[in-house]
Amino acid sequence: MKQLTLSRLALCVLCGAIITLLPGLGYSGWVTQNSGTTNTLLKISFPVDAQTGYVSGYSGLILKTTDGGANWVSQTSGTTDYLYGIHFPVDAQTGYAVGGYPSARATIRKTTDGGATWVSQTSPLQRNLWGVYFPVDAQTGYAAGSSGLILKTTDGGTNWVVQTSGTTDYLYGIHFPLDAQTGYITGWYPCGSILKTTDGGANWVTPYRDTTLEQIGSVNFPVDAQTGYAAGSRLNPHGPCIQKTTDGGANWVTQYTDTNGYGNGVHFPVDAQTGYVVGGNVTPSCFILKTTDGGANWVKQYADIITHLADVQFPVDALTGFAVGSGGAILKTTDGGTIGVEEGGGSRQIAVGSIMATPNPFTSFSRIPGHSTDRFNLYDISGRRVGVYKGDRIGEGLVPGVYFIRAEKGNQKPLRIVKVR
Repeated sequence: MKQLTLSRLALCVLCGAIITLLPGLGYSGWVTQNSGTTNTLLKISFPVDAQTGYVSGYSGLILKTTDGGANWVSQTSGTTDYLYGIHFPVDAQTGYAVGGYPSARATIRKTTDGGATWVSQTSPLQRNLWGVYFPVDAQTGYAAGSSGLILKTTDGGTNWVVQTSGTTDYLYGIHFPLDAQTGYITGWYPCGSILKTTDGGANWVTPYRDTTLEQIGSVNFPVDAQTGYAAGSRLNPHGPCIQKTTDGGANWVTQYTDTNGYGNGVHFPVDAQTGYVVGGNVTPSCFILKTTDGGANWVKQYADIITHLADVQFPVDALTGFAVGSGGAILKTTDGGTIGVEEGGGSRQIAVGSIMATPNPFTSFSRIPGHSTDRFNLYDISGRRVGVYKGDRIGEGLVPGVYFIRAEKGNQKPLRIVKVR
């Protein structure tokens, strides 16, 4: 009897510790990393593996990790301008960062020593730059920015030459799928647009322009120049929008829309089937969407942070990835974000003390009276989120043990439930 009492006491202490831990961090497959800053982070570049990577952001910020994001070290960029784009083309030594605001001049920085030093390069036109991309090597690259500005270099940035874009749109996301000849650039002001070149930028056309879109933030062609995905946001009603092309950008089909937020970053790591889109809601909160069937279906993944996400990258496979956003947010997953994946849909705000589980303990599943259609996060005794359930079938399919539930949208303390067999 004494041993049983001590075991119960130990369990109570552990449960109390878990309840304390639950509100702080995400247990959804995406784990918050310590960036060491509260500045907004805008772009990620992991050139060769999931260990060494760079992030750029506000106030000239460049962060570097060499241990897969366990530690991030600030680098001296030599500017206080916002660095909207960063790209390391072939290795972790030579890279480029671009920006401009608030100085309203074109800012280009280059490193050849893994970020130990960054040197300034000169743009022929002084407009903000929003994106940079070097398709196959560190010599031939493109930068894009305000009022239709497209720059090209063939000598590693010693000289940048203005290209004729044929538009005054603000140009942001750049992607060349296979070589330095065929590439795409997204636009976001005054409406969503996508530009294309097939001759290395000598000529740019705008095969797609949609006045119902507020912006297209990024574009990704995973394996060829035919099948690609774009992430942006709609107007009236406002909300994120994901689109797909299978004919090289001649036609784009909407795959996913929502009623709140912005779609910012899109990445398909290894093929045209499994991909991710990140963004932010007006509330604010982040969202992460994943598809495993080429965009026919998108499911939401949650990170339990209040922020906007600007970019996402999976360096070598579809399992280990990083996302960055406002407030210095850096998230990492090593399981493709699969823990806590749920079907699309929302739930209402649930107040403190408004939920109870019955039966509790339970054998098959428990219910939350009055909340049958609301969604609840379920955590195990270690604090790991193991799933998202509707209130009419909490815990179905779980192994016996002690669990804790919290409303997906709510501020109540975790409720302890027990599955006995």
